[in-house]
Amino acid sequence: MGPEDLAQVLRPLRELFVARQHPNVLVGLAALDDAAVYRLDDQTAIIATADFFPPIVDDPYAFGAIAAANAMSDVYAMGGEVLLALNLVAFPEGLDPGILGAILKGGADKVQEAGGVIAGGHTITDREPKYGLAVTGSVNPARIATKHGARPGDQLFLTKPLGTGLVTTAAKAGAAEGADLAAAIETMSALNRPAARALQAAGVRAATDITGFSFVGHGWELAAESKVDLVFRVDSLPLLPGAARYASEWLFPGGTERNYRYYMPHLHVERPLEEPFIRLLLTPETSGGLLIAVPADAAGVFQRTLEAQGGRAWLVGEAIRGDGTIHLR
Repeated sequence: MGPEDLAQVLRPLRELFVARQHPNVLVGLAALDDAAVYRLDDQTAIIATADFFPPIVDDPYAFGAIAAANAMSDVYAMGGEVLLALNLVAFPEGLDPGILGAILKGGADKVQEAGGVIAGGHTITDREPKYGLAVTGSVNPARIATKHGARPGDQLFLTKPLGTGLVTTAAKAGAAEGADLAAAIETMSALNRPAARALQAAGVRAATDITGFSFVGHGWELAAESKVDLVFRVDSLPLLPGAARYASEWLFPGGTERNYRYYMPHLHVERPLEEPFIRLLLTPETSGGLLIAVPADAAGVFQRTLEAQGGRAWLVGEAIRGDGTIHLR
């Protein structure tokens, strides 16, 4: 579902569940955030999220791992750790159950890597396979990372390269190089856990993960919620192998056009850029990286901790005073 339609259908729910009537809901429908957060006590809050989708790659084990990493990423975007997950499965009658077994194994291995446990789930019959997780995590309620915590002067780090939506769409069309698809699968399967630990060590309070609403779209949500502008240095943006070429060949998924219509009014392109590249930045990502706003004096701690945890990040821009605009320079 596109961002405009989603905002419309959620509006009545936001009016029904008024935040002041639920003081322990620290992050809920009133915010454009990545997961819900509910305070249990002064030391512990529960993070809850869910995500699932149809296959984006042919290999069932890889699909399961990607879908699980994608679902857990919302917990990491809030600065939390994964506790447990429930499988969400839709599967056609008559399809080899061994395929579902491989999907579930890919998801289970990824949850185990995260230090969590698969504790149950739910299955339904559907014409197309779908898989994902309902994930429960935990975080200190005083140390939640949200989309409204960025401040002018913060440095912007991105923890995964862009282009998963383009590479997987090219693969479905039979136009992707095998090495490009392998690199995309590796990226999508990687957990954002090292980034979550690094942002906690650095005292970061602003982050989001880059998924279906695109790099620009999720960046705009961070900017709008924080009431700042985000300036991205185009030459610093990391891209997956092949992504720029598939963009030039116009191999965009359908969600690109929806994102383009909704987010372009919030985007200022301040240097000559080819239209395919602009649309690349508006293309849906699957299991993308975290976009993290790090106070300048904490950037060193963040980078050192991230590297020690086996993660990586690219410095891609900074937050400045503003009203929620994305600048490409």
